[in-house]
Order: sequence, then C-alpha cells, then structure tokens
Amino acid sequence: MSLPLIALFLAAFAFGTAEFVIAGILPEVATGLGVTIPVAGYLISGYAIGIAVGGPLLAVATKKMTRKALILLLGSIFIFGQVLCAIAPSFELLMAARILVAVVHGTYFGIAAIVAVSIVSPERRGFAVALILSGLTVSNILGVPGGTAIGNALGWRATFWTVGAIGLLATIAVAVFLPRNAAAETTSGSFVREFRVLGRQQIVASLFIVILVMIGQYSLFTYIAPLLTSVSGFDVGVVPWVLLLYGVGSTIGVFIGGRLADWKLMPSLIAILTLQAVMFVTIFFVSPHPPAMAIATIVWGGVNFAFGSPVQSRVLAWAADAPNLASALIPTGFNIGIAIGAVLGASVIDSGLGYEFLPLIGGVSSALAAAIALVSGLWDRSAGAMPPVPAPAE
Repeated sequence: MSLPLIALFLAAFAFGTAEFVIAGILPEVATGLGVTIPVAGYLISGYAIGIAVGGPLLAVATKKMTRKALILLLGSIFIFGQVLCAIAPSFELLMAARILVAVVHGTYFGIAAIVAVSIVSPERRGFAVALILSGLTVSNILGVPGGTAIGNALGWRATFWTVGAIGLLATIAVAVFLPRNAAAETTSGSFVREFRVLGRQQIVASLFIVILVMIGQYSLFTYIAPLLTSVSGFDVGVVPWVLLLYGVGSTIGVFIGGRLADWKLMPSLIAILTLQAVMFVTIFFVSPHPPAMAIATIVWGGVNFAFGSPVQSRVLAWAADAPNLASALIPTGFNIGIAIGAVLGASVIDSGLGYEFLPLIGGVSSALAAAIALVSGLWDRSAGAMPPVPAPAE
C-alpha cells in the first residue's frame, strides 16, 4: 500500500472521527456549555447540513486550485476548526466551528477520491476509493471510542484537541508523501460543464442510489440501540460490542466492495444492493433472536458499506471531464439519505408499529436502489455508452 494513499486515509479517518465522536461526548458538551442534550444534538444535524450544502459549493469555488494544494488547504481549515471547537466559549461558536469543519469535510471526500484514483493503476481504482471510504468506518471502530474515552478522562475539549492533532498529522503526511506531479493538475472544467455533467443518467442514478441506501441504513441504524435491547433482548452493556461487530463488518465490506468495483462494477453494485434488501428482510425476521441478530449485524454492516466504492467509482468515471461537483455531491447524497432515514424511522416508531418494523424501510429502499442500478446499467448497455475522457489540465 502506497504512502500517499495512507496519508489520504489518515485524513479521512480524522474527518470521520470529527463527525461521529460528538455523539460520544454529547452529554459532557451539553453540561459544559449550559444547554440541554437535545439542543446539543443540533451539533450533529448542523454538521450534516454543512456537508450537504457547503461541500459542493466549496468544491466548485476552489476548482482552479491544484488538487494537492486544495487538500492541504482543507486540512489546514480542519485543524483551525478543531481548535475553535476546543476553545469555544459558547454553543453558538461551537456550532459555527462544526459547520466550518463540515464544509471542508464534504469537499475533501470528493477530491480525495479523485486524487486516489489518479495515483493508482486503473485496475486498483476501486480499492483506492475503498481505502478513502474506510477512513469513515475505522473512525467508528477506533476514533469514536478513543475520542469518547479521552473526553471522559480529560474533558470534552481534550477530544477536539486530539482530533485536531490527528488532522495535523494527516496534513503533514499529505504534504510530504502525496507526489506533486500526481496531483498537480487543476480541477478542469467550466462551471457550466460541472453542472451539465449532473444531467447524465449515470450520475443521477448513482445519486438516487446513495440517497436510497442511506435512507434504509439510517432508518434502522439511528435506532439500533433500542432495537437491540427491546426487540433482540440484549443487555445494555452488550450493545457496544454488537455495534463493534457492525463496524468490523462495515470495514471488511468497504474493501470487498472496492475489489468488486475493480472486477465488474455494475453487476457487483446490483448484487450488493440486492443483498442489502435481503439482509434487511433477514433482520426483520431474526431480530427477536440474539445470536442470529449478532451474526446478521456483521453481514448487514458489510453489505451496507460495500456499495460505496462501486457507486463512487461510477460517478468518478462518468464525471471524468468535470468531476468536482459530481464527486462532492456524493457526501451530500449520504447526508440527505441519513436525514430522511432518521425521520422515516421516527415516523414508524411514533405510528405504533415499533422498532421491529424498521428493517422493512431498508428492504424497500434497497430494492428500489437495486432496480435503479439495473435499469441504468441496461440503459448503458443498450446505448453502447462509454465514460467520457478526462479533460486536459488548464
């Protein structure tokens, strides 16, 4: 594995930890800033909005920068944002700092994927995208528990200082190891072309797939803890271990998805989405049985995250002549789906159906995503469509 890819992974890990660790220290943050826990919860939704809205806008605004320079700029802003989080004297400033970090987060994952595929051979592009995405899953396994432990031991502000230090290390690694010639070209393409690319059916289909998958995943995952305790009958102390299994399965799934993307992209994507639907239905039936539920959780985590590399590889291929906005919209799609999924899950619970019916949302949404992927792939085949050639550097 190359050092440039490791540097990009480390930055992804820092961003992932910054996004998710707040959940582990939320009560301490609320107490420290004198707000209620529900109000402090807006720090999570504010971050999601920052990714969804600010990320694509910043990607277009910085399109004339060289990619290495842009990643270094994003890393510097990330570090500054974490410092602001650590010293924030009020909830409002902490929210502003979180949104600032979220905006560069949304831009980073789009640009990092572009850079990652540019420094590997064509047959390893899926793996390169998977490595970047694995930064998110590994942050859930290591970063969030570690950051929570630091917050519990030294105070919640220490958590932000630590995440900032990780960001500093990642930025230095990018500066040292990312080759200048491998990422020196500007992010070519006019503003008009950036928006025109979004009209390609392959891009539209991919974004809908992302949204549908995340709706299914987070309509269940948002409420996974109460489902595990009230439906599966797990003890509260066992729930973190079940979630750890989910994280392990997710990380394995990311790399399997990357390998499959390098093998046969569209057939693999369709198969993964179909398997997602099957797993949601499986969870619906096995959730009352703890051992089966634990096993299903590992597999569910794997298939949930296996789709990321194929779908993002497809976006990068079909937006090769103007990739900035299209690639930045992938994190936007993720966060739109997360928001919708959480609301749908709450609606099912409030309707009186209960936690056990949440997997059915995922079954339907994943089946719809698989159908969209199938139709889009058949459309490509019937039309003999080929991805565009990357635009020359400006």
